[in-house]
Amino acid sequence: MKIIGQIIHKGRKISTSLLLNQAKASKTQLRTLRKLIKKAENTAFGSHYNFDQILDSKEIYTTFCSNVPISDYSKMYPWWQRSYIGEENVTWPGKVDYFALSSGTSEGSSKYIPVTPDMLKAIRKASLRQILSIAKSDFPKDFFAKDYVMIGGSTDLNFDGKVYSGDLSGITTQNLPYWFEKFSRPSLEIRSTKNWNEKIDKITQDAKNWDVVMIAGVPAWIQLLFENIIKVYNLKTIHDIWPNLSIYIHGGVAIDPYKKAINSLCSKPIMYFETYLASEGFIAYQSHEKATGMRLLFKNDMYYEFVPFNKDNFNENGEIKTGAEALNISQVVENKEYAILLSTCAGAWRYLIGDVIKFTDVENCEIKITGRTKHYLSLCGEHLSVDNMNKALEKLSEEFNQNFVEFTVKGIPFENLFAHEWYIGTERIESLNSLEVANKLDEILKELNDDYATERLHALKKINVNLVPNELFVKWLETRGKLGSQNKFPRVLTDDLFSNWKDFVESQDPINRVS
Repeated sequence: MKIIGQIIHKGRKISTSLLLNQAKASKTQLRTLRKLIKKAENTAFGSHYNFDQILDSKEIYTTFCSNVPISDYSKMYPWWQRSYIGEENVTWPGKVDYFALSSGTSEGSSKYIPVTPDMLKAIRKASLRQILSIAKSDFPKDFFAKDYVMIGGSTDLNFDGKVYSGDLSGITTQNLPYWFEKFSRPSLEIRSTKNWNEKIDKITQDAKNWDVVMIAGVPAWIQLLFENIIKVYNLKTIHDIWPNLSIYIHGGVAIDPYKKAINSLCSKPIMYFETYLASEGFIAYQSHEKATGMRLLFKNDMYYEFVPFNKDNFNENGEIKTGAEALNISQVVENKEYAILLSTCAGAWRYLIGDVIKFTDVENCEIKITGRTKHYLSLCGEHLSVDNMNKALEKLSEEFNQNFVEFTVKGIPFENLFAHEWYIGTERIESLNSLEVANKLDEILKELNDDYATERLHALKKINVNLVPNELFVKWLETRGKLGSQNKFPRVLTDDLFSNWKDFVESQDPINRVS
C-alpha cells in the first residue's frame, strides 16, 4: 500500500499536467514529430525518405507530408518484414524482438506489428497515467492495495528462433512495472495459458482467493468470466465474491451493447473507463467517469494525423485515395469523422490503422471511436457506421428487454438492388420473432441515420435478421484460430468472411430467421 500511495500522491500533479488542450497539444506534437524523425534519421526508412531534409526544413510538418507517403499495412509490410527476419535499424533504431498480432478483422488475416523497447516503455507510461487518473475518482484509495484482474492474451508467445509474436496484451503483461506485479491477477502460469476456455476456468478456480477492485479486458470475455464465476460458485452476482469490485477498464469494442448484460451480473454500480490500446500503441484513455470521450495521449512518442473520412479521401471500399488530405491536431473540429494516421516509436510512419474517430470535445482533445474505414456499410449511399449499429443494438435491447450484444451484417444483392443481411446473437430465440426484430431495427436505424432512411425508400429494399445463439460468434472465431483478447468479431463482413460465416451458421442447429 505504501508504494501505491506514494505513486498516486506524486503522480496526480504529473497526470494533470499531461492533459493538454488543443493549442498546447499542437505545440507538443510538433516537438514529438521532430523527436521521432531525429531518432529515426539514420534508419533505412529515414534515409530512403530524406529525414535529414525534413529536419532542416522550417516547415517540418509540411515537408514531412511531402516526403513521406501515407501508408497502410501493405505499404509498411516490406519494411517490417526486414525487421522480422532480424535486420536492425529498418524503420526504428535497433532490433525488433516482439511483434504484436493484430486481429485483422478487416482483411480476415493477422498482421504483424513491431513492438520496440521504446514502445513498451511508452505503453507502461500511458498505463500508469490512466491509473493515476482513475485514482482521482470518488472511491476509497486503499482499494489500490487490492487486486487488479487483467483478462489478456497469453504470455506464452510464439518464437520462431528470431522474434516473439502474440497478442499485444501478452507482450505487455510480460513487462509490468515491478510495483504492479504484487496486485496483478491472474498468476503468470494462468496468463501463459493459450486455450481461452481453459484460461477462464483457471481464473474462476482462483477467483475466491482474490479481493478484486479493478478488472480490465474485452467486454465479451469479461461477461463470460462473470457468468462462469457466478455459475460455478452458485452466486447471485459477481459482487458476492468480489464485494469491492468498482472499476472496469474496457476497450477493443464499444461497451454500450454489453453494459446491460454486465450490469445485470452486478449487485451495485461499477465505474466504466474506456481505453484505446491498439496493436500500434496506446492512443487514448478516458480521464474521468463523466468524460464525453477518451483523451489523446501526448508526450508519449506518438504523432497523430487525421484524414477526414469522406468520399474525397476514401473510396466506396474504405480504401484511402492517393492525395488524401491529412490534418494535424490544430486543424480538427468536433463532430466530424476522421481516420487516424500514426507515426510512432515502433517505426510506424503515417500509418493508417483503420480506425475512424470523432472529436467529442476538441478543446480537451477527447475522442470516441465510431468505426473502421472498412467496417462501414454503404452499398448505395446509406453510410451506416459501426457507431450507428452499436446504438441501434442498444435501443433494440431496451425495446425487447433483451441483451442483444453480438452482431454482424453484410450488404447483399436483392432483386437487382440491395439488402442488408443481419445476424444478431441472443439467448432467447424461442421468445422472439425475427420479423418483429427486423422491423424495429429498421425503424431505429432510420431514426439514427438520415442517409439510411433515404436509401430505404430507394435502392436499399430490405433488411433480413437472423437470430442465432450468442455462443456461435465465439465458436466461429475459435474455428478460425482467432479466439483471444485481441480478436474481435467483424461487425461488417467481407465477401469471403460472409461465405465462411454463413456456411458455419448453417452447419449448426436450426435457427430462427426471417427470409
